Amino acid sequence: MITGELKSKIDRVWDAFWSGGISNPLEVIEQITYLMFIKRLDDLQRRKEGIATHTKQPIKDPIYTEADNHLRWTQFTALGHPDDMLKVVQDQVFPWLRQLGGDESTYSLHMRDARFTIPTSTLLAKVVDMIGGLPLSERDTKGDLYEYMLGKIATAGQNGQFRTPRHIIELIVEMMAPGPGDEICDPACGTAGFLVASAQYVSRTHRDALLDVEQRSHFNSSMFHGFDFDRTMLRIASMNMLLHEVEQPDIRYRDSLAESASSDAGKYTMILANPPFAGSLDYEATAKDLQQIVKTKKTELLFLALFLRLLKPGGRAAVIVPDGVLFGSTKAHRDVRRMLVEEHKLESVVKLPSGVFKPYAGVSTAILSFVRTDSGGTDEVWFYEVTADGFSLDDKRTPLLAEAKLGCRPTEPLLDGEKTKNNLPDVLARWARRNGTERDRSRTDYSFCVSREEIATQGYDLSFNRYKETVEQEIEHRPTSEVFDELERLEASIQHRLNNLKGMLS
Repeated sequence: MITGELKSKIDRVWDAFWSGGISNPLEVIEQITYLMFIKRLDDLQRRKEGIATHTKQPIKDPIYTEADNHLRWTQFTALGHPDDMLKVVQDQVFPWLRQLGGDESTYSLHMRDARFTIPTSTLLAKVVDMIGGLPLSERDTKGDLYEYMLGKIATAGQNGQFRTPRHIIELIVEMMAPGPGDEICDPACGTAGFLVASAQYVSRTHRDALLDVEQRSHFNSSMFHGFDFDRTMLRIASMNMLLHEVEQPDIRYRDSLAESASSDAGKYTMILANPPFAGSLDYEATAKDLQQIVKTKKTELLFLALFLRLLKPGGRAAVIVPDGVLFGSTKAHRDVRRMLVEEHKLESVVKLPSGVFKPYAGVSTAILSFVRTDSGGTDEVWFYEVTADGFSLDDKRTPLLAEAKLGCRPTEPLLDGEKTKNNLPDVLARWARRNGTERDRSRTDYSFCVSREEIATQGYDLSFNRYKETVEQEIEHRPTSEVFDELERLEASIQHRLNNLKGMLS
């Protein structure tokens, strides 16, 4: 948890970027990310130097040689004048960064096309001062700091990407409960929110397992996989994972719908994703192996086909889809829903309120969770309608409760009147009972189960309202004669008072 003082410090630098002519939040994050990466390289070099001094051996795989020692963070930030620092960073540090073999990490890979766009020495000095003052060595704080910065990205990307609210990601991760042996993939990873939340969940719930050397190695280098075709996002995702203590995640460039998934088919045990809903693609631009699963141009349906292809048999997925996937009437929509219900195991449909993704978009969405079985297995599908997620559903997304009462695992219990403002703890509690008492719930409740057979008879429609029953209450009205009598009395009273008023004024 970061303090208000740290938040204010970051806010001031953000304001400095705006007044300095950089108004695109993604560009601001990107520039801060470059500088944080450069600082990390200096920290790594100092660690290597410390080991060399201790062992009295030469520095192993040094990042900086004597010739480029002046490009280190500690060197250029110690220059006397901001103009000198700007010149070194712009003309020497960034060109060196672009050709860096570096620490052979995924972070180095994504820094190769680094662009320095900070226009003035004054702004650079402010940013450097802020980064230098951040507690990046504090394990529990640095990830929160970066997430706070990412929260300022308030515009959708060109291809329909937008940042998934962290409390919705946490709900999905808590529902899926990843384990230390999982291989988790987000084929449209953006800033890596799902992967970061999964890493935090595994670290918190399987702490002892991660003490094992082999298990720790899996956590650092083979557990988390994220793809994106936006190189800015890849850089941000890599840094986000690094700051959350994942050393070598598999974050790579990949146009998930255009490239064949054959090299990754059947590889992952868990898919967590909120893919962009960019409308339609040309057939020519779509991977042939996805077209063999479903004939469509709709990206949201193609992504569902991709998830099934990437999962191992027995692998689980929880993904956000637009409402249209649940009830769309095209053959492709029906085919995909039938496939999930009849050929695999569809577990749940959690309908989200339409304001969840504001201010990016007002689209209505739902969380689908399913297991790839290749042999069916759907029995009862659990439905839940979320009406409140703890925030106002307008563009401001103002918290409706104290911070300790937000999210799916609030640190303070919700009072009865507060549960209608934040349904997420109830979603999580009822999800755990989906194979038990939830099956006895009435269709008039906000959660219930529906059998596979009934879903099939409804043309595999998965919309919540298709199965919800509404109770109409009978209202007794007064007899019309009684209403007319009262109107006549009122009219007589008004006429009487009007006559009195006329008498007083005449």
